[in-house]
Amino acid sequence: MSVTDLIADQLTVIRNAVRAGKKTVIVKRSGTIEGIIKIVKDEGFIENYRAIEDNKQGQLKIYLKYLDDGTPGMETLKRVSKPGRRQYVPARKVRDVMGGVGIAILSTSKGLLTDREAKQQGVGGELICQIW
Repeated sequence: MSVTDLIADQLTVIRNAVRAGKKTVIVKRSGTIEGIIKIVKDEGFIENYRAIEDNKQGQLKIYLKYLDDGTPGMETLKRVSKPGRRQYVPARKVRDVMGGVGIAILSTSKGLLTDREAKQQGVGGELICQIW
C-alpha cells in the first residue's frame, strides 16, 4: 500500500490510540515523525517514546500520558499542511494555539520548532500540525 502522507497517517494512529484509551502506541519511524514526537514529549503531551529497530525503517513506541482522572494529555492532533495544500506561515503571523495551551509545530530553516520557538527566533515555515 502506498502512503502519500506519512505524517497524517501516524498522527491518526496516535489520535485513535488516545481516543481508545491505550497506554502505548507504535508508529512508523522517520526523521520528521521522530522530531515531532520529541517536541510533543518535551512539551509534556506524552510520557516518553523509544525507537524499535525492525530491519526496515523502524518504529517508535509512544507511551501516552493520562491524568489521574483518565483525561488524555492531548485531546487533538490536527494536520494542517497537507501534500495537496501546503500551509506556510511567515514569522510575524505565527499564532498561539488554543490561547497558548496547545502547540503548533513548524518545519523551518532551523529545523522543527514549536510556535513559541519560531516566534522567539523570528522564523516562519511550513505549519505541520497543531496539538492541544
